[in-house]
Amino acid sequence: MAFALVVMSLSSCSKKNQEASSATGWNYNDPKWGGFEAPKEKEQKTGPGLVLIPGGTFTMGAVEQDVTYDYDNIPRRVTVSSFYMDETEVSNLNYREYLYWLNRIFGEQYPELVRKATPDTLVWLDELAYNEPYVQNYFRMPSYNDYPVVGVSWLQANEFCKWRSDRVNEGLMVKEGILELDPNQYGAEHFSTEAYLLGQYEGVEKKGMKNLDPNGPETRRVRFDDGVLLPDYRLPTEAEWEYAALAITSESDKEERFTDRKIYPWKGETVRYGKHGKWHGDMMANFKRGAGDYMGVAGNLNDNAEITAPVISYIPNDFGLYNMGGNVSEWCLDVYRPMTSLDADDFNPFRGNDFKTRVTDAQGNPAPKDSLGRIQYRELTEDEIGNRTNFRKANVKNYRDGDDMSMVAYENDKTTLISDKARVIKGGSWADLAYWMAPGTRRYLDEDQASSTVGFRCAMIRMGSPDGKKMKNKAKKVKTY
Repeated sequence: MAFALVVMSLSSCSKKNQEASSATGWNYNDPKWGGFEAPKEKEQKTGPGLVLIPGGTFTMGAVEQDVTYDYDNIPRRVTVSSFYMDETEVSNLNYREYLYWLNRIFGEQYPELVRKATPDTLVWLDELAYNEPYVQNYFRMPSYNDYPVVGVSWLQANEFCKWRSDRVNEGLMVKEGILELDPNQYGAEHFSTEAYLLGQYEGVEKKGMKNLDPNGPETRRVRFDDGVLLPDYRLPTEAEWEYAALAITSESDKEERFTDRKIYPWKGETVRYGKHGKWHGDMMANFKRGAGDYMGVAGNLNDNAEITAPVISYIPNDFGLYNMGGNVSEWCLDVYRPMTSLDADDFNPFRGNDFKTRVTDAQGNPAPKDSLGRIQYRELTEDEIGNRTNFRKANVKNYRDGDDMSMVAYENDKTTLISDKARVIKGGSWADLAYWMAPGTRRYLDEDQASSTVGFRCAMIRMGSPDGKKMKNKAKKVKTY
């Protein structure tokens, strides 16, 4: 009788804790009620290497003197959504892991793919300097494992982000016990997040995902709404990068009161640590102090780095990010335009959109993946865009800057060195003066070019609550009749 009471108690508790739909009253995650699933873990997981950057408003652009007189970073207030950013720049070791995977999967079939992804080590050469040792050793030497990878173009950095997205999600599937770890993948038959979700990759199932559909098999494929998979890694937008570098936060007891006039990614107006303690007087970043001074005097080196420094060096900013000023400049996702600050939206500003859709077959199903195992995309057509009011063409990189549709086309006799291949780079490097470490400064480099002073770090969108906290429901319950 006591046993029966325990069973009845557990049964009633189970029913009491059963989550039900607020729209229909039907139970979630219950095969008896059809098996519609609503994951209990709703907050997005933090991917490997990432730090949550809580979104907010800030003054984007130069808040100090524009000594170059470019006028390409006019300050204005914008809001950036919460996102994730790599704690550090991508290191040589990280990138070598990528090349190793490429060679293992595609090396025999497509060796040119590996060569295309390899950093350009000739970026170290200079007509009147002896830098040949860096050409041979910087990327491969274990001594430089934890140093930022350089010689990587914007195009190469984007490919790294795509590879990282798939490897992270594949790892999550393995750790969840859904798939078996399969190191014998080859060519197009490797794990791709999108190919898996569209049923174009099978893999070796371990225990699979439990299927609650009463009319289906015991297990099923993972869906994106299960909360197992993460969104894509990518390069940060210029606004995200600048916001993360400034790391402007309001102290908890001051509500929305804060000071957003910071010259560098750290507090204070100097490049040295100003507070008393063991770091007092230490350099805050790796940069060039002046002509011919890259690291100071022997025996008391300023920043202890003649070229780059390890990706975890110096004091992180208030968001916990290392080297957001100095070490290497970093690629951003944006196409460069001098007047973007005047043209772009004030919510998540970005220039570089090219709206696409999946290639489909005659039946409207996604076309088979390509020879590299990826799902194919194409630009939206005019018919597909139709009479939308939020955008009127697919490729809007030139919107309000030479685009006939926006009625601001250049005159025939005017040209510019800036093209749609020009991408924004932010932050000073080991070879730059302190001025370029101010987050508001901006430069550009063509997307297919590389430099010994430019590296990158990855970002990821934050979905759901901006800071991982539940919204406070202050509304009073209203009595219903």
